[in-house]
Amino acid sequence: MPSIICLSHREDVDGILSAALIKAVFKTKKTQTVLTDYANMLSKLQKISNMASDFRGSSAKLFDSDSSPLENAKNYSSASEEMSAASSLSINGNESKTDNRNRKSKPQRLFICDLGVSKKTQERFVGLVKDIISKGIKVTYIDHHEIDDGIRKELKKSGATLIHSVGECTSVHIYYKYKHKLDSHAAFFAASAALTDYMECRPRASVLMSRWDRQFLMLEATALSYMISSNQNNDEFLSKVVDILSKMKYPHDIEGGFAIAERYSIKVAEGVRAVQGAIATKKHVAYTQSISDLSASVIVNFVLGISEKPVAMVHRFKADINSYVISIRASNKCKVHLGRIVNEVASNMGGSGGGHKKACGAMVPKDKLEEFIDAIDMQVAA
Repeated sequence: MPSIICLSHREDVDGILSAALIKAVFKTKKTQTVLTDYANMLSKLQKISNMASDFRGSSAKLFDSDSSPLENAKNYSSASEEMSAASSLSINGNESKTDNRNRKSKPQRLFICDLGVSKKTQERFVGLVKDIISKGIKVTYIDHHEIDDGIRKELKKSGATLIHSVGECTSVHIYYKYKHKLDSHAAFFAASAALTDYMECRPRASVLMSRWDRQFLMLEATALSYMISSNQNNDEFLSKVVDILSKMKYPHDIEGGFAIAERYSIKVAEGVRAVQGAIATKKHVAYTQSISDLSASVIVNFVLGISEKPVAMVHRFKADINSYVISIRASNKCKVHLGRIVNEVASNMGGSGGGHKKACGAMVPKDKLEEFIDAIDMQVAA
């Protein structure tokens, strides 16, 4: 049974490497990784809380995707071999009588990594953290997104450990916190995360960057980013990536990984050609629908460059939540903190959002997309 659970962001290099570093710190057999996106973060926390209330043990993982527990994990995660099938069943709400004969102790620690909270989600997030702590699990929240001062105080008051600063990416925070427990090679991963999060010039990240050949670092980090983006619906692959990297192997050591990155780069080039004729513009904002299975976070940077507007958006409709998921980027022509504005505007429309000054995201209800774009356009002009 794992003594540690790491809940981390599944959609980018920083989230995946945060999970790999935590696993490296506490050793593979002790740690179970649970990957999620922002839309499903709270539901995953709720499942962890439910599991803590009535934990069972034996041999299966808690989760495999954002909709169901993992049923076939034993081939690619040694941590899963110590969890129980009965625990998996109880999360689904389908307990059997044999469960009661298999009770084992709860995990001791939960790490929440690279998962920012918005105005809409912050209160429930704090409530779930408090609930998990009340059940005897120590919670450590490691992140670099904007966070409300009141929520920061509530988390600390609840007993959670907060490792937070907007100045460096999450993987860099983890590396410096647990440097004494990590192989020196772990600095490569922290630098890779900073590079792909556009935070390589920050004080600590720049020191790490200087230790590696920049071209090699860019090649490995970009290939990893493409592997992750092209496998968002493949939980088995993402879990394998975390496991492999936690053993301090390079992205090029991932079997078939560079071939995946090559195929994805071809799709990106095709996507860029397709999006050129589909960009709509406001005074300050360029936007388009995601017209392929490419990650919106990849396409949005090209929309920004092609349009020459201060802000670009790429939106994709998700029927399961009846909302648009929007990836947003800003150029240096944008003089406002985009993450703060997006958080405020999306929350006021019944959605959620937030992020960094130049890179962020949002979820807004289906009927609020145009209103959201207009509101951001007005705010950028302010």
